[in-house]
Amino acid sequence: MELSHLIQESLDGDLDSFNQIVLEFQDMVYYQAYRVIGEPDAAEDATQEAFISAYQKLHTYRGGSFKSWLLRIVTNACYDELRRRQRQPVTALKPEDDHGEEMNSPKWMEDPAEKPEEILQRSELSDAIQRCLNALDDKFRSVVVLVDIQGMDYATTAEIVDRPLGTIKSRLARARLSLQECLEGFAELLPVDLRQESEV
Repeated sequence: MELSHLIQESLDGDLDSFNQIVLEFQDMVYYQAYRVIGEPDAAEDATQEAFISAYQKLHTYRGGSFKSWLLRIVTNACYDELRRRQRQPVTALKPEDDHGEEMNSPKWMEDPAEKPEEILQRSELSDAIQRCLNALDDKFRSVVVLVDIQGMDYATTAEIVDRPLGTIKSRLARARLSLQECLEGFAELLPVDLRQESEV
């Protein structure tokens, strides 16, 4: 069923239709939340809050890119979570595997077709990227995640975070520079082509 029909049926009170929307976009929403917040449990909470908010605000959707509309909601949910954590700092609890060891990466990042060493390297690289993202100020992190990870253009990103286009370009340039400098400390984890590019 087309998205427009699912939206209309959701507006008419059909929860099954909205659940189909959730299933279609939940990976994208979670990925956005995880990269902005940096913790799986908090990202799951923000994802849930985003979909609840989306259902409550569905009547405000006026057409255009539903993905962008949803990304704005989840980005705001992430800001709310980050502000809450600043008021009430918490110690992150990482999930443990069957042997009591900490699991650093969510299961959805694993590809069973990969070799174990490839999974490990990709997991370590993902962790390195996340550590560098976490070092950015919230306003820079959200912009670089939207543009470089979610693939949004500048204008759409400006609309999502409600800031002028020039501000988006400035924040993105600073965020990219900071990430590049940070990732130089993890050069051995980068693919050869990216490693050579960073050395130029």
